[in-house]
Amino acid sequence: MPLSYSAPAVSITLKIIESYDIDPIPLLANLGIEANKIEDAGARFNYKQIDQLWFDAAAIANDPSFGLRAAKFWHPSQMGALGYAWLASSSLHTALNRFARYMAILTEGALLNIDVLDDEVSVHLHYKKISKQQATRTDSFMAMLLAMCQANCGDDFFPSSISLTHTKPTDISEFTALFNCPIYFSAAENRFNLTKEQADKHLVSSNPRLAQVSDQLMVETLAKLDKDNIIEKVKAEILHQLPSGKITEPTVARAVFMSLRSFQRRLKKENTTFKFLLNELRAELAEQYIQDSQLSLLDIAFMLGFSEYSSFSRAFKRWTSMSPSDFRNA
Repeated sequence: MPLSYSAPAVSITLKIIESYDIDPIPLLANLGIEANKIEDAGARFNYKQIDQLWFDAAAIANDPSFGLRAAKFWHPSQMGALGYAWLASSSLHTALNRFARYMAILTEGALLNIDVLDDEVSVHLHYKKISKQQATRTDSFMAMLLAMCQANCGDDFFPSSISLTHTKPTDISEFTALFNCPIYFSAAENRFNLTKEQADKHLVSSNPRLAQVSDQLMVETLAKLDKDNIIEKVKAEILHQLPSGKITEPTVARAVFMSLRSFQRRLKKENTTFKFLLNELRAELAEQYIQDSQLSLLDIAFMLGFSEYSSFSRAFKRWTSMSPSDFRNA
């Protein structure tokens, strides 16, 4: 199956193209991209088509700063549930981890890694071999990520530094004006860096319940992207059943239309178990939710499907070697 790209996300590309007084419709038609599908939240295009669309449009615009205009035209709706989950995250660090985890919903042509360094959190963008790895597309990602961070933190947010693998343009005035930080060209990797203080600061826009619902939608979307991915199917069903407090291996097996024995064999083939996936997902969600002071620890326990706070507390100590209250106050 060819790698794909979210149709609604193409709208930001079209807005950039139109900002140069270029009509995108002939470009779309030439590549066999159906313009009417861009408004369809569930539609996807072949990644190669969108990569070529960007290449063709950037060549016509003939502007080294072409990709930077993404900062002006980004909107959370272009990313669906991922965009709104970003806004609802408790911190930029949590938002970035969420973005990396669900990047395939936006595009299957690139990957994100979030690296925690001594005093920084670094977003590493790297492309799959299928991609043309265009400089202007890297610029657009960095510009979009800046817009996303500013949507949560305000217009006075800027990264601590930017690293770009492409060569330095003759005129970098638009780069420096936009990012307002040190920019390193011809770098070994594409990185968007922020301080730990920026990354871990609690966001007033935090809404853990909205984030939880969005997470469930995104896991379900990933499962649909790869219908044979049993792990994503199981995670989606775990998220669906967690709030009920009655989640068990048999109930999840039935929900994915498998006998218990077949379910266990499939997971064993993937070198995992239901218990491991359940604990992994609970641990991830627990660290996200606990950063939101508006949620009581008891609320978090119930959101994660624990019938008693004491059970949640014991589990949390196994995951982090700290009690929930000590972790929150650290």
